[in-house]
Amino acid sequence: MLRIGAAAGTAAALGVTGSIASGTAGATTSEGSRTGGLPYPADVTDTSHCTPEVAAIFRRLFTAKSKHDAARFLSFFSKANTSYIDASLGVAMRSWKEMNDFFTPFLSSVPADALSFPLRIVGDERSAVVEFVDTPTFFGKEIIALGSVTFDSKQKITRWIDYWDGRSSLWPNTIPSTYPTDFSDSEQHANHGVVRVARELQAAFAAGDGAAAAALMSPDVVVEDLATHTRLRSAIQAQRYYTRALGRLPYGPGAAVVHAGGGRRGGGYEWSAGSQAAPLQRGHTGFELDAASKISRLTTVYDSSVLSDAAYQSLVGLAAEAPLS
Repeated sequence: MLRIGAAAGTAAALGVTGSIASGTAGATTSEGSRTGGLPYPADVTDTSHCTPEVAAIFRRLFTAKSKHDAARFLSFFSKANTSYIDASLGVAMRSWKEMNDFFTPFLSSVPADALSFPLRIVGDERSAVVEFVDTPTFFGKEIIALGSVTFDSKQKITRWIDYWDGRSSLWPNTIPSTYPTDFSDSEQHANHGVVRVARELQAAFAAGDGAAAAALMSPDVVVEDLATHTRLRSAIQAQRYYTRALGRLPYGPGAAVVHAGGGRRGGGYEWSAGSQAAPLQRGHTGFELDAASKISRLTTVYDSSVLSDAAYQSLVGLAAEAPLS
């Protein structure tokens, strides 16, 4: 299934993901001491917006991946029902067997210093968003991804979709004719509050309403677009940015929520891109929620490498403020 020409890229996407986690550095260090030590820095993962249970799951999963233990890594996935899709490469594994056929030989072949670790986990043991890094020795390039992960009632993974920006990784991608049309979007175990926030936020984006989008955010919100390397702080700045930018952003007019995931403290949603972003098909937005259920951090990623250089530069330029009089 994995075409030879895309094998390296598939590996890159199928190993990446990323946005949000909970737990404490102390808990991480404690588990590390019981298992002989984590293969990656113990305090690298932000687990402030996830449950301790899901933080532990991802800690063990990425430990297995970083130790190149395919059997242990694959044990976190449901043998009866699982899918793993790289939304940037457009490559899908539709069963545990397909994953085993790929990951078992691949993980045994990577250099000893190849690491994969979570930067942030948001959600719970029903569904979560995880931002993670694959170091350059894993796939030849550093990859930072935002993954959408869904679990079954036994806390086995049934759906994992990776989103990453090829341009940021200096890895040009294309939208192949075989790009998946089925992402198992109906398989959703999201907290109701996360679904509500996702729908309200995307409705504001699709309407080009920067004020409505900012109203869903905390006053000191952090907004970041990983593809355009844009970072804003405060709802006031976010409103100005969205007011001038939404008409051209891929998650603006014409974009729609296709899948949501996460728990009480936050999560994220996958979206279908608006026509202005063609040939881009999909993207992913993760968010953290404060005590008042306002968005305190918003992280969006999509594959800008499929856009022309001119189109990409125009999106980057949207971060600039209007001329001062």
